[in-house]
Amino acid sequence: MPSSLNPSSVNQVKRRRFVADRGDDRRRLDLVLVRRLADIEGLSRSQVARWIRGGRVSVDGDEAGRTSRRLFKGQSVTVMVPPLPSDPPPLVPEAIRLDVIWEDEHMLVVDKAAGIVVHPTWGHRHGTVLNGLLWRARSWSRPELRPRLAHRLDKDTSGLLMVAKSDAALAGLARALQRREIEKEYLAVVHGRPCRESGRIEGAIGRDSEDPKRWTVTARGGRHSETRWWLLASSPSGRGPSLVRCCPRTGRTHQIRVHLAALGHPLVGDPLYGRERGDDPVDRAAVCFPRQALHAWRLRLRHPIDDSPLEFTAPPPEDFRRLIEEHALR
Repeated sequence: MPSSLNPSSVNQVKRRRFVADRGDDRRRLDLVLVRRLADIEGLSRSQVARWIRGGRVSVDGDEAGRTSRRLFKGQSVTVMVPPLPSDPPPLVPEAIRLDVIWEDEHMLVVDKAAGIVVHPTWGHRHGTVLNGLLWRARSWSRPELRPRLAHRLDKDTSGLLMVAKSDAALAGLARALQRREIEKEYLAVVHGRPCRESGRIEGAIGRDSEDPKRWTVTARGGRHSETRWWLLASSPSGRGPSLVRCCPRTGRTHQIRVHLAALGHPLVGDPLYGRERGDDPVDRAAVCFPRQALHAWRLRLRHPIDDSPLEFTAPPPEDFRRLIEEHALR
């Protein structure tokens, strides 16, 4: 036990163990831990580095020592996860209706409704997808199984969400996401008609210096991002909204919303990146639609445990379909 632990908090320390697999082989220890512990909300690489330097991480029974140490397949890793300074109260299982479209013993896929938060936060501890998953997990066959979010969707974005049940499944999904081996497709209704039939948007995304709630394409700092898009339908007049298919190659916060706004065609109904209210039909569509018109439509991936091919689709919800019909997008 690391000497820096406060005796009063010893019982709160969580021991996490895993055996390095082929996806961890020859990779840096700190990067592996960030991926393996992706279920710990807000965990950063710098926090993991402090744990390694503080003796909280061991490899094959010996202190890891260096953040840059390379792991090898078959090595056993133990992490003593300390209580965070502001640990939130335990999550409560809640009988929330979830549209689970596929499930096996390792993972499940949820068709998330718009308006529901995926993961609890300090200001929103109840009524989330994870609360509902914890309720569902009560019937799972083994006690060590618990829901682990592989990725997230914004509150007002509908569609497909992958959830792991074990550390191994979470590691497999996280590895596939990092390697861009999971294809995610979204449907979006945007202001106006793009001048091209398809395109690719690239650029670093970082915090907006004037509004911390917003993200923006920036020439300084930020993280590389890439989205491909295709025009599917537009209004007969050419002035109304258009239906666009988007495939993000990276997974940055608000990526599709930021990229489409940078393209000059922000999402209809987007409260952060959309257009201001006006007399134009496009602006009226934004006022009438109560959320950003974005739906996670399709997933293609390999199963994280048995490597079998999987593909899932979720039809757009009623409000999204009605928006398309009202503007006769074709």
